[in-house]
Amino acid sequence: MSRWTFDPLVLASLLLTGALYVRWATRLWRRGAQRALRRWQILSFAAGWLALVLALPSPIAALSEVLFSVHMTQHELLMVVAAPLLVLARPLAVFVWALLPVWRFRVGRWTRRPLVAKGWSALTGPLTVWILHGAALWVWHLPTLYQAAVEHDGIHALMHVCFLFSAALFWWALVHGRYGRLGYGIAVLYVFTTGIHSTVLGALLTLAPRPWYAIYRDRALLIHVDPLADQQLAGLLMWVPFGTIFVVIGLALFAAWLGEAERRVVYTRAEQLHAGPRDVG
Repeated sequence: MSRWTFDPLVLASLLLTGALYVRWATRLWRRGAQRALRRWQILSFAAGWLALVLALPSPIAALSEVLFSVHMTQHELLMVVAAPLLVLARPLAVFVWALLPVWRFRVGRWTRRPLVAKGWSALTGPLTVWILHGAALWVWHLPTLYQAAVEHDGIHALMHVCFLFSAALFWWALVHGRYGRLGYGIAVLYVFTTGIHSTVLGALLTLAPRPWYAIYRDRALLIHVDPLADQQLAGLLMWVPFGTIFVVIGLALFAAWLGEAERRVVYTRAEQLHAGPRDVG
């Protein structure tokens, strides 16, 4: 169970993205483009890439086929570690620079097309990403789908893509998207409700009187692990980290919301005081 998995597609994707990023990030820095690519973005990409390595080809992936709690750890690495770190890094900008100038121009022009811009805006809308993230979390934990993913590599890969993609969209909308335009209040609402429903799922797994997934029950027994205790640990891994992260982010956004409201009050009062003497005159 301590073996690394060598899926050709996973390894090729990780090695190619890592090599391209290092090559073009280095070239951008040599050209003096430190303002376009900050040091913390490079570190964020490196940490997110390492999280993907831990989640996908490392021994965690092999052991996740036997223990539900390790499988949950894999999903936590994808959704609450790799996804936000990669979103903060914004690596797509670096990958665009890796293209030939003519293709770089074409990609830039394509992304500015009204249909593409509207489609991206709709896909990254706050309500859309909230629904996608919640649906991916709950639907894939249905016993039929979850067991199918463990048994079939193709379905398993699709599960991981859904988790990583939906989480990346959620974090992108939170960090770079339209939450700010709608105000901190809506961001607080979506973050807290995401934390609540993920915590509920973790609690259901933890407090269930029997294992949900027969495949993990049988495999855990083969290595002399209590399958119910394994499921309870998996539920706690979802319950505590998910809940804690979203509560902390929600409180930070709530504090920012209060600060913004206070600044608006001060600004309004200042405008009123400034306009007062002109009205009298």
